[in-house]
Amino acid sequence: MRYWLLPLLIILLLLSCSKSDSKLEKNQTLGGFQGTPLPLIKINTRGKEIKDEPKISASLKIEANKEVIEEHLIGIEIRGSSSQMFEKKSYGFETWNENNEDLNTELAGFPKEEDWILYGPYSDKTLMRNVLIYQLSNNMGRYASRTDFYELEINDVFMGTYVLMEKIKRDKNRVDISKNKEENISGGYILKIDKTTGDGGELNEDIAFRSQYSPRGEFESYKNISFLYEYPKSNNITDSQKKYIQNYINNFETALFSDEFTSVENGYQKFIDINTFIDFFILNELSKNPDGYRISTYMHKDKGEKLKMGPIWDFNIAFGNVDYCDGASAFGWAYQFNNVCPNDSMQVPFWWNRFLDDPRFVIALKTRWNELRNDILATQTILSQVEILEEKLNSSNASYKNFSQWLILRKYIWPNSFIGGSYSIEINYFKDWILNRMDWLDTNIRLL
Repeated sequence: MRYWLLPLLIILLLLSCSKSDSKLEKNQTLGGFQGTPLPLIKINTRGKEIKDEPKISASLKIEANKEVIEEHLIGIEIRGSSSQMFEKKSYGFETWNENNEDLNTELAGFPKEEDWILYGPYSDKTLMRNVLIYQLSNNMGRYASRTDFYELEINDVFMGTYVLMEKIKRDKNRVDISKNKEENISGGYILKIDKTTGDGGELNEDIAFRSQYSPRGEFESYKNISFLYEYPKSNNITDSQKKYIQNYINNFETALFSDEFTSVENGYQKFIDINTFIDFFILNELSKNPDGYRISTYMHKDKGEKLKMGPIWDFNIAFGNVDYCDGASAFGWAYQFNNVCPNDSMQVPFWWNRFLDDPRFVIALKTRWNELRNDILATQTILSQVEILEEKLNSSNASYKNFSQWLILRKYIWPNSFIGGSYSIEINYFKDWILNRMDWLDTNIRLL
């Protein structure tokens, strides 16, 4: 052999190995096909464009193993706020009858309803942050939206992996509260702390009301904490119902703000179901949800009962998936968001600092945390759930197909704090973050 050829052969061999490794990584981390494909949702709009609103009529089929198992008429629109800037859209849809009227329907094994969501994970490259936290909430006995993974086609165009979800609604299988009738307006209600679209200072009192207390616990009107009417809907709620629920929230906050706030007889405990607030706190802190407490924050009240927190909602930028306000760190409290980003337009109500000044609340929180850590929120239990979801997405080839359609694994998608080079690296980051977070919470809940 000519010795001058040896270096060239070595270089060619190394390049060949590199290409093989690249292919192997692709097969390993994006899920080379091993099992049954995810069921497929096929939507046909008959050539019409899906817009933000209004909903357009369409048909929906669900296929499993290429067999049609369900067919429905629907009205569909793009949904979301900041997520609308993404190429991969999320959709809200209603099941309709032939006259384009709402029709309560059992869909994909979920209990009857008319309102549904097809959530398209995009900035969440694990595809599973919402699915995991909703599972944990339901395991804790706190209703959260039922979810399942599907692939989606719209007008024969493949759109990737989606999560079929329930919308938060009042009914016996979701938020189980009474219909609110004039003869007894003490319930039910669903409220939401959230942005009010186009709120430039003047509040639209038809859709929301404001807290009388600022996030700092001062008695003043503070424009950035608004309670939106979710049920009864803003176009149905009466003046007497508005007055009742506004007075109830005001009385709760006044009692919490008062010097007697820890009193069982005269304090805040008269107005709220503490256990639901504690579980809400645990779920938002476990995930260090940067939107927790201040955006997409639901609460509800039934007839003759106290105010309850939940259901939880919207955790796609939780679990370290955000590059602002210290959200990437597995350390620190989510409820202290105001301390980290004091000038953010959406702030956390003063409630949570005040609760943690009450020894009874703290004792109940520690007791519940320890109970959950020995069972539902044991670290290995959570990681096992992550691995089950990962296996489902990999063995079905869904993760590979999703990231072949959306070439984003090596790209920054707002507001990513971490950019992995493969799906498996994204999952490993997710699991490592959970491990660090649980360790930090174990120490710091004990120190409260």
